Amino acid sequence: MKFSSVLVANRGEIARRVILACREAGLRSIAVYSDADADAPYVRFADDAVRLGPTPATESYLSIERVLAAAKESGAEAIHPGYGFLSERAEFARAVTEAGLVFIGPTAEVMDAMGRKDRARAIAERAGVPVTPQFDALAVPADAYPVLVKAAAGGGGKGMRIVREAAGLAAAIEAAGREAAAAFGDDTLLVEKYVEAGRHVEVQVFGDTAGNVVHLFERDCSVQRRHQKVVEEAPAYGLTDELRHTLHESSVALCREVGYTGAGTVEFLVADGRAYFLEMNTRLQVEHPVTEEITGLDLVQWQLLVAAGEPLPLTQDEITATGHAMEVRVYAEDPYAGFLPQAGHVLDAAWPLGARVETDLGADQEVSTAYDPMLGKIVVAGADREDARRLMVEALDDTGIFGVTTNLGFVRRLVASPDFADGDVHTAWLDSDASIDLLTPPNLPAEAARTAALLWAGFTVSAGDSPWSAGDGWRSAADPAPTRIALIDESGAAWEFGFTDDDELEDGLLAIADDDSVTIAWQGQNWRLEAPDPMRGGHRAGAATDADLVSPMPGTVLRIDVAEGETVALGQQLGVVEAMKMELAMLAPYDGVVSHVGAAVGEQVPIKHLLFTVDPA
Repeated sequence: MKFSSVLVANRGEIARRVILACREAGLRSIAVYSDADADAPYVRFADDAVRLGPTPATESYLSIERVLAAAKESGAEAIHPGYGFLSERAEFARAVTEAGLVFIGPTAEVMDAMGRKDRARAIAERAGVPVTPQFDALAVPADAYPVLVKAAAGGGGKGMRIVREAAGLAAAIEAAGREAAAAFGDDTLLVEKYVEAGRHVEVQVFGDTAGNVVHLFERDCSVQRRHQKVVEEAPAYGLTDELRHTLHESSVALCREVGYTGAGTVEFLVADGRAYFLEMNTRLQVEHPVTEEITGLDLVQWQLLVAAGEPLPLTQDEITATGHAMEVRVYAEDPYAGFLPQAGHVLDAAWPLGARVETDLGADQEVSTAYDPMLGKIVVAGADREDARRLMVEALDDTGIFGVTTNLGFVRRLVASPDFADGDVHTAWLDSDASIDLLTPPNLPAEAARTAALLWAGFTVSAGDSPWSAGDGWRSAADPAPTRIALIDESGAAWEFGFTDDDELEDGLLAIADDDSVTIAWQGQNWRLEAPDPMRGGHRAGAATDADLVSPMPGTVLRIDVAEGETVALGQQLGVVEAMKMELAMLAPYDGVVSHVGAAVGEQVPIKHLLFTVDPA
């Protein structure tokens, strides 16, 4: 089982993380890449790299045949799957071992057993793990509602429906089954009691080939939107000692029951002082850094040791936790447009120096919608939860990504919010009315506008050597007048400020500028302001008006339902764009006449491409 080289069957920040662990362990690392990632930093960071294939994941990162061919070509002796892609595919683990390689993860048999929610539930019950009440789909008691209908296979929220009354059960079962069949090729469903306002608490577990199993404490991952985690922290806050003991011991018992090896996570829903088993993730988790921060351990190094047949480095009594750690996921997405994934060219990226940053993103890189939109993770550790929260706010203030829309401003507002500070957050919180304010686009703060204008003043005052060309308010035989700066923000609002020589910029400001505009990152949110141009009547160059409908993300035009000159009514469908497997209908903003159609069926369009213009009637 010993090995000296590891192929990392993944990309981006997790590939870089595993490559670093291999380097520290003295192992040769081999990266794999698609055409889209040929110039990615992680590829250069590895000792060797092999091309998998074209950009689509099905032809590269999801192709077992191509990954194994890359391992053979590079002489790799082991494969680390990272997370996502093939990491929880039992057929991949089986193919790796059948090829004579070491799979850095649990066995295919364990993945088969725990990969389905129905089998995992049965194993959990045998191990004495607390579970939610389950019902026969054809005989749900009248007093059982609300119930959760969920697919037995797969994950990610697909094939899942909440049913609050008996009248909606049949339709929910039909819809969930159809979605599960399409996503996983299996329409098997479970019907369980739905626990309202529950928190997501998960336990990090580790097992070795000698049968030793330990836990590395727990994490809270309750801040989610559409079942996708946004903020994670360790340890979970506000649990009683008894509940914490139940979570830890039942997780270890589950692993012993199934013969688990390597890193895994047992997930629970916690409500009203009780814990209910959800599922097990048979891989390393995105949020593993928060566990590393409170324990001082390297989970990837442990994975490498266990895969090589070594025993766990520590016993349960030797594992301790100190302080509190917090992680936020940075996504290329627009939180104020339904969290639609975004894409584009990164002009610059500034990550916080005082935090742990897990990323493979830098300046002058392309962000594609071909893969998961996560750009990186920011991790902080403090003496307690409030200390960690304060450090996270500071870290987000020191982060700026320019050229691509991200969720940075949103997560900064979230972490700074009173509800999050009080710990008053559950798994449905972000999808409820309680988060409406956070999901409402913020207005440009006056302080941010003034800072942007001061930056612009410094950019324009040095326009030339002659006093006649400078914008500093110089006057012959008189005291200098204040420098006047006028800018227009993206909403069309005008801002004007006057500055003197005594006005100075603070250190550490994040901004970029060109000949026409300045963009400033302020508390995570990017704000672009332009200099007014009298030749265009004060309107911003290329700005979309209420009459313009632009593509909210890169995609393919599926339908064009109107022609130029056609009269349309409020809400009428003008066309459909498909992106990231979502169909987005473009609707008329009011009664009017179509004066412009900017695309054809089948055309690939970039984000903010002008599709239709509707002039008011």
